[in-house]
Amino acid sequence: MSDDALDAPTEEIDLVASGIPELDELLNGGLVWGRTYLVQGGSGTGKSLLGQHFLRAGLDADETVVYIHGEESRQDILVNAARLDVDIRDAEFLDIGPGTDFFAEDKSYNLVEASEVESEQFTQDIKHVIEEVDPARILIDPITQLQYVERDEYQYRKRLQSLIRFLRERQVTTVATRTLDRERTRETRHDDFESLSDGVINLSLDEHERRIAVPKHRGLGQIDGTHGLEIREHGIEVYPQTIPKHDDRTFDPELIPTGHEALDGLLGGGIERGTVSFISGPTGIGKSTTGAQILSGIVEDGGTALGYLFEESIDQFAHRSETLGLPISELRAQGSLALTETEPLVRSAEEFDRHVLDQVDEHAPDAVFVDGLSGYKISPQGDDQRLVRRLHGLTRVLKNRGIAVIITDEADRLTGIPEATSTNTSYIADNIVFLTYVEVDGELDRAIGVVKKRLGDFDSRFHRFAIESGEGLVIEGPFDTVRGIMQGSSTHRVPDESHQTTDQS
Repeated sequence: MSDDALDAPTEEIDLVASGIPELDELLNGGLVWGRTYLVQGGSGTGKSLLGQHFLRAGLDADETVVYIHGEESRQDILVNAARLDVDIRDAEFLDIGPGTDFFAEDKSYNLVEASEVESEQFTQDIKHVIEEVDPARILIDPITQLQYVERDEYQYRKRLQSLIRFLRERQVTTVATRTLDRERTRETRHDDFESLSDGVINLSLDEHERRIAVPKHRGLGQIDGTHGLEIREHGIEVYPQTIPKHDDRTFDPELIPTGHEALDGLLGGGIERGTVSFISGPTGIGKSTTGAQILSGIVEDGGTALGYLFEESIDQFAHRSETLGLPISELRAQGSLALTETEPLVRSAEEFDRHVLDQVDEHAPDAVFVDGLSGYKISPQGDDQRLVRRLHGLTRVLKNRGIAVIITDEADRLTGIPEATSTNTSYIADNIVFLTYVEVDGELDRAIGVVKKRLGDFDSRFHRFAIESGEGLVIEGPFDTVRGIMQGSSTHRVPDESHQTTDQS
């Protein structure tokens, strides 16, 4: 949260809905009544649409609203807004673009061409229209349209200050849009209007994703950072990043058995509530199967679980699991297991988080399964470090609720264990179960072992395992007489007598 929140006045502040509830969340409640806001970003980022949501919220509150526009006609604006289910037909329109007539008969207000009037009179005409209509809200789209009638930047800034002062005196809540080019610098005139605004909302769009940020909000402060934004069939959807909050709940390290006797033996009895368990290993080793084994065991023991599939469909996951003897479809039909397909390249990390937490609120599960982390890093676009931070936030919230989180993660190497997890995520994990291929006497074998467990004892040995039809995960005896498994090539040794260890890292 910004330090501006500390400077908030003690008197009550009247708030105005932006028309996008999650944006109001970023604004710590909404826009402040009678103040001026700047929405800026590159072309196609959704600036006009955000302003239209703002006007629609005013109409829903039985307010008079004015749309001051200069780049599109009233008809084009209405058509484009309606396509995204935003109806602003009842707004008053003021066209300040060139080639328009003043005060048309259809209740759409228009100004004469800029070349035909002095700039001062031009601004006065706008003020007269506002005085006559007496709106509660105004959208100026874009504010730079006013610049075209000024002879220089100084006059533009002077006239802009006068207009903003006028709007504040009339207690009109104003949103103005501005298009930024890619070459914008801090030394340009753009910062002048930022300083005049009470709040700034930045929108961005690159080849990967849409983002929204609120760097400034006088009076209330804001949730800092960048957040997810999508334009869907009903307009703009905002997805604030998940920020863990302090939880007074006492941690209860209750063990949840996986339902697989041998796997529970490796884990010292199972996994604890409120912990994150990674199932890590190379492609094709059996990570998803191990995760499905744990899900099935938890649910069959009377628990409930949610699963999120990034790498295969529900039908494929269920079919593959059932050939291994895991009754996934039956558990789904009972309502104790809910699975969701997450299509790559569709959701941001924040949208995925919101979906998970909404389902957690609905189902109150004992466990949440994410299969797999590599798909998560592809689907919610962004750089790896930001995605790791988002995953950290989500898992912390789930842990605070006493939920066991299980995540499959793909290792880069086919054999050996160079790192327990990918992309510096090991610090998130309380437990790490590692599956790997290992060469023993010239043959390729499979090994499973626990390489990290924050709580309690665990079996430190690597065991042979197989994935067998009708049986699923079959864990066999340990590699007692070999070493070098973590390097991928084993040699024989004399077995140790002690096999238990405690890892408090």
